[in-house]
Amino acid sequence: MKVVEIEQEALALPDRERATLAAKLLDTLPPLGTDVSDEEVEQRERELESGQVTAILHEEFVRRVQQERGR
Repeated sequence: MKVVEIEQEALALPDRERATLAAKLLDTLPPLGTDVSDEEVEQRERELESGQVTAILHEEFVRRVQQERGR
């Protein structure tokens, strides 16, 4: 069965069954944000320690992202 066929079958399911299927599929995926390598973490630590970059508070990060997205 092809992905397109599976998608069509899944979309034809009642709401409750689609929600159950979606939850089961999501449970099989790795957590978001876990794709950062150890090398990248080490590089970013070096950048912070050297003063090449400056840390910002989470609230500031969120504000900047929202600003860039035009919110």
